This record gives sequence, structure tokens and C-alpha cells, in this order.
Amino acid sequence: MEKVKMTTPLVEMDGDEMTRILWKIIKEELIQPFVELKTEYYDLGLEYRNKTNDQVTIDAANATKKYKVAVKCATITPNAARMEEYHLKNMYKSPNGTIRSMLDGTVFRAPIVVKGIEPCVKNWKKPITLARHAYGDVYKNAEMIIPGPGKVELVYTAKDGTQTREPVHEFQGAGVVQGMHNLDASIESFARSCFSYALDTRQDLWFSTKDTISKKYDHTFKDIFQDIYEKEFQEAFEKAGITYFYTLIDDAVARVMKAEGGFIWACKNYDGDVMSDMVSSAFGSLAMMTSVLVSPHGYFEYEAAHGTVQRHYYKYLKGEETSTNSVATIFAWSGALRKRGELDENKALQEFADKLEKATVAVIEEGSMTKDLAMITMLENPKVLNSKEFILEIRKRLEA
Repeated sequence: MEKVKMTTPLVEMDGDEMTRILWKIIKEELIQPFVELKTEYYDLGLEYRNKTNDQVTIDAANATKKYKVAVKCATITPNAARMEEYHLKNMYKSPNGTIRSMLDGTVFRAPIVVKGIEPCVKNWKKPITLARHAYGDVYKNAEMIIPGPGKVELVYTAKDGTQTREPVHEFQGAGVVQGMHNLDASIESFARSCFSYALDTRQDLWFSTKDTISKKYDHTFKDIFQDIYEKEFQEAFEKAGITYFYTLIDDAVARVMKAEGGFIWACKNYDGDVMSDMVSSAFGSLAMMTSVLVSPHGYFEYEAAHGTVQRHYYKYLKGEETSTNSVATIFAWSGALRKRGELDENKALQEFADKLEKATVAVIEEGSMTKDLAMITMLENPKVLNSKEFILEIRKRLEA
């Protein structure tokens, strides 16, 4: 069989632990036999990030700017225990955070819906896509422990030295305080990414914050979204027959539970983090959730929405069998290959990506799956496969 040819490379970012093991098997069994794969490879595994003082993460993000499309394996964001385990020089920042900041992107996460894995919310018939702002707020906060009585203020010092002060709290005893920020330019990019993605996928767009309480911070998000919608996107939305609306996050949560799905829900950074976990869990599993970073500058980075599956990796190192779900990682590859095909007008590559996803879904719907799905499926007598067997079953289906 003649392999599908590629003209432009993908940026490939390798990762850590069990997902790194699956990454290699997916490439060897599901992609390289069918595609003349071209990638510019970056090792974002924690050992190499430590060796390069995390320069490799910056290099990978810059390569994504050059080639426009990247696919990323799950990576470790180290804590104190990881620093000791991996003998790290520094407690490096999240690679995802670094890449998102450099690409100025918005993360879109959507569940992979398969028959037999029914959502907990019974009226959810279509995927709900979470659009998460990927800059600022609590993720770039400044915190302080207040030891005792005293006054805390927000102070803005302008370039000319003039100051504006806003009282935070007059402490009568010990406590804590936190300062957060965001940027108009980043919020504008967030808004444009959401509106563009809604048009591309022909889905309604919801946006929610808590502007009734946060009358300046959250209200700024609301105002920027509305202004950009009216000036740049309203006519296109009306022509496409889709809608945009803003609502309080309390109302959005209530509406989501009663909706059937099939829309994009845009949230600020922390809200999107939490709500995407809720949606993925209700649809079945984080391992069944796609994730793509979309930048208004035309960059796309595809990844699985879950972590490195540390527990399974330790079992793997002991030689024990694992049954690790690789679906989201497979869909990261298919998403990146499809987008590469779209940008290069390579129809064969787009068709291969479609076939890879269909083969993956078909294997599950026919009753062969990893242990996590077998525990929640409505199908009778599912066949439980180990990590590699599941990927090999997809290869058989692909070849057929």
C-alpha cells in the first residue's frame, strides 16, 4: 500500500511517563505504516527539559510558530516530589502554560462521543466544547500570607510615577491575599479565537463570567467580547445561522445541565479548567477528551486533555500489564494530521486522519476497549485489552 505523503512537517513534542510509551506505539503502529511522517521533533520529557533548562519548550513553541501545526504528548509539571524524583535543577513551569503564553492561544476541549459510553447527564446528545482562556488570572497570581493586623492595597504606579490605590482589606488578624491580572490584548485574542472557531465548526457560542460581582475584572472580559462580536463577527454569525450570547456563569451551569450539547462554552482560565474536567467526566473520561490550542495568529497545537498516567507508568516499569486508554492521544495525532492536510491542501492526509478516528471509535463500539471504558460501558461483555493490544486492534481495523 502506498503511503500518504506529507509536504510540510508537524512539530512533534514528546512527553513523559506512560503517555510517552503510548506515543511511541501509536507512531509505530498507527501512523508510520500509512504515512510518510515528517516531523520536527522536540523532547519535552522532564529529563531533557532539565538538561536544557527548559529551553527545549521555548524552541518547540517557536517551531510551532514556524510550521503552524504541532502535536504534543502529555508532560509533567513538577512539584517538590518530582524535583527529588527527577533530580531537577529548578521547579520548571508547566510546558503547556509556556506554550500557550507564547502562542497566545485558546484551548478548545471536546469529548469524543462513542456509542455504549453514555454521558451521566442523560439529555447530552452532542459534544460540549469548552473554550478556555489560557493566560493570566490565578495562574499568574501574586500571593501573600498576612501575619497579623494591617492594611492591604492594590497600587498601580504609572510610567510618570503617579499612583492609583485601591484598598483591598483592613486586616484585624492573620489571613491571606491574592493579586491577579489579565491583558486586554490577550482577552481580545481569546475572543477572536472563540468567534473564529465557532464559525469554523458552525456551533453556537456561549460566554460566561461573574460580572455582577467582579464589576471591573470580569466585566472587562464581557465588554471586550461584545465589542469584537459586534464589530467583526456579528454579520458572519447571522449569515451562518449561529448565535453568540453572554450569561452569568451560574446561569450557564444551569443551562448546560438542561441542554443537549452541540455548542461551545467559553470560560476564563480557571473556570475553563474546572468545567472541562466536569464535562469530560460526565461524558465518560478525561482520556476521551480532545484538546486543541488555537491561536488567532494561525497556530494550532493538538494534545490529549489528560496527564501522564503516572500510576500506570510505575506498573509498566515493574513489568506489570497496563490497560491505558490512548484514545485522546490518538485523536491528538489525527487532529494535527488533518489540520496539516487542510493547510497544505493535502486531501489524502485529511482522509487518513478521518479513517484513523473512525477506526478507533469502531473498535470501541464493537466491544473492544481498555479497562477504564469497560467499567462504564453500556455494552454487554466488553473485551478488555491491554495498552498495546488496543492500539493493535485499531491497526487491524485501519488496514481493513
